[in-house]
Amino acid sequence: MLENERVAAVRNNAEWCDIVCGSQGLAGRTDAAAWSVPHRSPQWYPDAVTLRPGVDAEALLARIDSGPGATVKDSFADLDLSGYGFRVLFDAQWIHRPASAPPPVPPLTPVSTPDELAAWAAAHGGGELFRPVLLADPRVRVLARHDDRGVITGGAVLSGGGPHGVSNLFTRTDNSRDIWRAVCATLPDAPLVGYETTPDLTPALSAGFTATGPLRVWLHA
Repeated sequence: MLENERVAAVRNNAEWCDIVCGSQGLAGRTDAAAWSVPHRSPQWYPDAVTLRPGVDAEALLARIDSGPGATVKDSFADLDLSGYGFRVLFDAQWIHRPASAPPPVPPLTPVSTPDELAAWAAAHGGGELFRPVLLADPRVRVLARHDDRGVITGGAVLSGGGPHGVSNLFTRTDNSRDIWRAVCATLPDAPLVGYETTPDLTPALSAGFTATGPLRVWLHA
């Protein structure tokens, strides 16, 4: 069961990477082995995401600009790219939360205009990464939390048609568990997936997510 949930998270994440790259004018390629983009992806996004275990490393790297700065999301943590000039950037865990009753917290509110998106991106720290074309994509929901003055204090992105992927979650306070719970309250009747590194995993688990398997991100230094 957990393996199916991990595969769903992997595919959802690859779709989100493709959406972001597409918003930047970069056309991705998807087949049974991987998603990839032939030119360098935007900051914080990989150049390739494996979609099954046992992908051939040389064939994968031939699909991307594998020079310095290249990154590969090794979705099943089974590649060894150290012989190709790569090092491990970080390890993480795929996560999943089934459809369930909403927690007793207010949901996040949708971002719907370019000005709102610019304010959200400034609070997030992503700057020009988040372009208005994302707001027109029915697969994408940009969500925000505001304080009593209307200032954005946190947010996240939901992507995909089910399960829905949670990404770019952030908070201007010290408690990211509150944002995770607010995400769950925003879309309680559908499964949610994503991934988190070890330092950020506990708040997601405390909000009802389960770890479903490891992943690894490689960087060509």
